Amino acid sequence: MTDDMTETVDEVTEATEATEIPLSERIEAILLIVDEPLGLVALAAAVGSPVPAVRQTLETLVDDYDGKGKGPRRGFELREVGGGWRLYVREDLDSLVAEFVGGQAPARLSQAALETLAVIAYKQPVTRSQVASIRAVNVDSVVRTLLARGLITELFADSETGAINYGTTDALLQHLGINSLDELPPISPLLDDGADGFDEGTIR
Repeated sequence: MTDDMTETVDEVTEATEATEIPLSERIEAILLIVDEPLGLVALAAAVGSPVPAVRQTLETLVDDYDGKGKGPRRGFELREVGGGWRLYVREDLDSLVAEFVGGQAPARLSQAALETLAVIAYKQPVTRSQVASIRAVNVDSVVRTLLARGLITELFADSETGAINYGTTDALLQHLGINSLDELPPISPLLDDGADGFDEGTIR
């Protein structure tokens, strides 16, 4: 058997093994790692199943997490936002999560986190992909860190793409000792050419 034939067999075997895993588990695995709502078609492609089957499974998972199935209600829920699906902490548990996050021992932000926070502060509302484009690196983990610290928040989901737009919180103002974003220094003097990565020198 040639190397090409061996690779083809291996690919078919891997695909077969993947589809043997229950669809609900595959969907949960993908939704667990996404930072923005994932559209039905994209989710179906990611798990390798037809759209109707994925839609039906999503509806079953919603009921399951809401306690309408065989098990109890979960502390998280599956919601469709902006044409996409994503897991969220239940609204009545927000205060509990906020208290837990706020009670964690403070730690210094990394350089990457500081740079990402600066982009969001000056460009908000801004999506994760826009931040990544400006910084030219993946910012998924950094955005999660900033969200967990309460320094940024999800403002709204784009009605067309479902992408989450982020902005800073009052907690950031308190840390910086300012009353509003208008008190942030102009960004242009801090850039090499006065415009690299930014359209304007003021807050949007």
